[in-house]
Amino acid sequence: MRYQRIFVIVIDSLGIGEMPDAARFGDVGTDTLGHIAERMLAQKGSFEIPNLVKLGMANLKPMAGITPAAQPMGRYMTMRERSNGKDTMTGHWEMMGIETKEPFITFTDTGFPKELIDELEKATGRHIIGNKAASGTAILDELAEREIENGELIVYTSADSVMQICGNEETMGLETLYRYCEIARELTMQPQWRVGRVIARPYVGRKKGEFVRTANRHDYAVPPTGPTVLDALKTAGYDVISIGKINDIFSGVGITENNHSESSVHGMEQTIDIAKGQASLAMNDEGTAPRTGSFTGVCFVNLVDFDAKWGHRRNPIGYGEELERFDEKLGQLLPILTDQDLLIITADHGNDPTYTGTDHTREKVPFLAWSPSMTGSGMLPETDTFAAIGATIADNFGIDMPAGTIGTSVLEQL
Repeated sequence: MRYQRIFVIVIDSLGIGEMPDAARFGDVGTDTLGHIAERMLAQKGSFEIPNLVKLGMANLKPMAGITPAAQPMGRYMTMRERSNGKDTMTGHWEMMGIETKEPFITFTDTGFPKELIDELEKATGRHIIGNKAASGTAILDELAEREIENGELIVYTSADSVMQICGNEETMGLETLYRYCEIARELTMQPQWRVGRVIARPYVGRKKGEFVRTANRHDYAVPPTGPTVLDALKTAGYDVISIGKINDIFSGVGITENNHSESSVHGMEQTIDIAKGQASLAMNDEGTAPRTGSFTGVCFVNLVDFDAKWGHRRNPIGYGEELERFDEKLGQLLPILTDQDLLIITADHGNDPTYTGTDHTREKVPFLAWSPSMTGSGMLPETDTFAAIGATIADNFGIDMPAGTIGTSVLEQL
């Protein structure tokens, strides 16, 4: 074992340029990070991400207004996605060894079929309104007053394979909303309606202009289609700590401790606390005592605000400012890491906020790796799969990759 602790931080949707097959997905010319840098420079005069630059991000991905590091600290490379998709689950699952060949079903153009809506109405006892692709904030302004007054249920989708269900925390209650989502999850497991995620979207407020979504979002994802590196780690007795929506993405499979985040900044604060060896407040998946100090294994972090708040809403300045906030927290994390730690920073897909529509974008993603014990730095060859991450983790801890998984370790190149 070279590293006792590996921190994998996913900057959700931080693509770094179109994939070779981008045309098949309608994403030619997309470049999430590059276009954000251009807009930040044009509209704000600067884009300040010094810690990412120190690790080698600007050497890996040239950006307007940013000078690459003369001597970058980290090892870095680009990664292509092998799976047939550009969504959250396919990206994260591939990191841990699963190649998804059949994409999840989307309902962007038509809404959900009448047969599915009828079943959901019957099971929940509520009339469903919405049933279209929409912005989560816009649909609240449009329909939340009606939902509250009539006891109806807002259901909507997006360009992703998701069914999103809204509920007012004060009038419907969180537990009721979660129960409806569990019902929807069971219904949408049927092959003809196979949706990647059902998402509970709780909100507060009583009238248009005052509605605000809360941090009590909960994702009900399809379980991984096979065992992942996380399962192998857990079986071998290592810690698998999730921060943010990682636990939801993997349906709790292979996770030993789950930490809910209220924001991406909060997720980084949780990561810093864990790196400091602080005790956990989270119960593990067996409901036994929380972790009392540091860990041996993986801390897997998803920072969703980049995607949910800025990418889908096509706000490049908001995205850029969120990256600056992340970089500030990264600067607090780096000095805490020891020779026994490895940090990997990556992304799960793109979501170019300067592009048309509101969909994810088919892009390459970064791989930045650093440890205080590393003796070299610089560019590594591009990989043809995100699964290099999981394979590297398995290699480090001396465990076998589960049968059917993909990926080649880059541990010896770090």
